[in-house]
Amino acid sequence: MEERIFKDKVLRATKWSTVTQLVAKIIVPLTNMILARILVPEAFGVITTVTMIISFADMFTDAGFQKYLVQHEFKSRKEKYQSANVAFWTNMAISILLWIIIAIFNKQIAVMVGNPGLGIVIIVSCFQLPLTAFSSIQMALFTREFDFKTLFVVRVISIIIPFAITIPLAIIGLSYWSLIIGTITMQLFNALTLTIKSAWKPQFFYDIGILKEMLSFSIWSLVEAVSIWLTAWIDAFIIGYYLSEYYLGIYKTSTTMVNSLLALVTASTVPVLFSALSRLQGDQRKFQDMFFKFQKFISLFVFPMGAGVYIYSDIATKIMLGDQWGEASKVIGIWALMSSVMIVLGHYCSEVYRASGKPKLSFIAQLLHLVILVPTCILSAKFGFWPLVFARSLIRMQFVSVHLVIMQKIMRISIYNTLKNISPSVIATIIMVMAACLLREISHSMIWSIVSIILSGTVYLIALLLFKDIRDDIFKLVNKVVPKRFLKVRI
Repeated sequence: MEERIFKDKVLRATKWSTVTQLVAKIIVPLTNMILARILVPEAFGVITTVTMIISFADMFTDAGFQKYLVQHEFKSRKEKYQSANVAFWTNMAISILLWIIIAIFNKQIAVMVGNPGLGIVIIVSCFQLPLTAFSSIQMALFTREFDFKTLFVVRVISIIIPFAITIPLAIIGLSYWSLIIGTITMQLFNALTLTIKSAWKPQFFYDIGILKEMLSFSIWSLVEAVSIWLTAWIDAFIIGYYLSEYYLGIYKTSTTMVNSLLALVTASTVPVLFSALSRLQGDQRKFQDMFFKFQKFISLFVFPMGAGVYIYSDIATKIMLGDQWGEASKVIGIWALMSSVMIVLGHYCSEVYRASGKPKLSFIAQLLHLVILVPTCILSAKFGFWPLVFARSLIRMQFVSVHLVIMQKIMRISIYNTLKNISPSVIATIIMVMAACLLREISHSMIWSIVSIILSGTVYLIALLLFKDIRDDIFKLVNKVVPKRFLKVRI
């Protein structure tokens, strides 16, 4: 009975998280699609530089306490809230200290990231640091309790705010300042609203003993976060240093749009999977079953999305960014294809490590990837932008192989069972790709391209339904998610 209640709780959390991310990943890319037609690539290059700095500082602001609050098993509510208070005040102190340091060395930082003259822009943008620190603990507590319904309301309202602010400011000519102001407004709303809605409120409580206990777990999460940041941003840093703002804008805007598209599926499941696995960490069988269910579900959507964007990258670029971003087509195509494999076979492995209380495994995986990634990016950048793009995309497969080995050797999740688990979606995607390639040969007009996309998607669905276990899973999911009064199907 308790197992069924837990599964229902996970399902409800996944539903609300999915709805949240669906709305977010529609509005945010829509905002970017509009802005891409107003702003030039150089403006997005500036924002990429600023985001790179803020994301680096944010790692130290959180210090891994969010994951600790979600993963740790507390003896009582009092103990949980005491830990939340210690995490909150530590986060705030670190964020303010980092903001001061960035303000003092703003010129040097701007030069280091390849954008001299952006000192003031960096200082203003980093006002986000204390704001994100203010709301991060509340978000962790809501996630721990699977309360994604509350997060849905807050998230949806917050993403509408920059949509209403950023675009008008861009139209009147504020360029990258429009993006900065919109983001700060969103973070301010999040901080205020989450604090009001949270049952826990910050109190003047601090305990060094609790801090030491949290750091014993969080230090590895922090080290892991630094390695993840390097993996995610080293390419942008190298492009900004060796090439130009124009290519940095083309590259990062393209990869961000692809990530946003794929995050329609992934972003809603990661927090739920982490919470669910954290509660099941003492039962290996249930732990593996939960992981495989999520992985199979994700592969059903991510593989065809990645392959589809690769084949129709020209259409995807026109829709997402407009005609002035023609050079982005190749970036979008190859990044989408490699990302689909990386997400299914690598991305979720990190959640397994963290939920098991072994974040150091994620750090080891990141480190083994970085020793190959960094020299690859530096060497390929010397040959130009496009060699860097393709080298950076293809090298992600080395990262996947590292994760698969760690999962089998340490987490006891075999490579064979992993590949078997996703085989239906792989086979159906290959069939879809062959159909799409044949359909594209008929005509390259926009109308036929849209028709061929629909036909390819239909072929994928038909191919997928040939697998009995997939059919059963789909019917069960529909019966649980859709109200029974709308269904006549009985399993």
